[in-house]
Amino acid sequence: MQLDRHWIEAHIPHAGKMCLLDSVLSWDGTRIECRTSTHRDADNPLRSHGRLGCACGVEYAAQAMAVHGALVAGRADAPAAGYLVGLRRVQLHVTRLDDIETDLLISGERMTGDDAIVLYQFSVHNALRTFLSGRATVALDAAALTRAAAARPAP
Repeated sequence: MQLDRHWIEAHIPHAGKMCLLDSVLSWDGTRIECRTSTHRDADNPLRSHGRLGCACGVEYAAQAMAVHGALVAGRADAPAAGYLVGLRRVQLHVTRLDDIETDLLISGERMTGDDAIVLYQFSVHNALRTFLSGRATVALDAAALTRAAAARPAP
């Protein structure tokens, strides 16, 4: 099965120009690597003032995490949306992405988690250099988190 843009759009809650990934290069139970050329598109929806800032790479990473979640879950239908609830140790190594001539590689590794929340380490890079890296916390079941918070005794 080819994991191309068409497959990605069918499995994450982003479509059209907002689907930023072109393909999945590899994946397993804890890791994913995707490829894209959309950072060079003049009509990229994340562009502002004629440029695509490096921090927009977080959205590329979030979409790769969503694709990984769909693959690991093995669902044929589109999954419920996960929610990016936290970022840590984000490092920007360039100011913008749109002037990078090579395709971008987006890597994610699930560090820990359960059915409600997961922690990923991610990077946006090419074969020579890392442009952005960090960690992201993703809530998969926001209702479960709310129930758990309500069940905890008040301090």
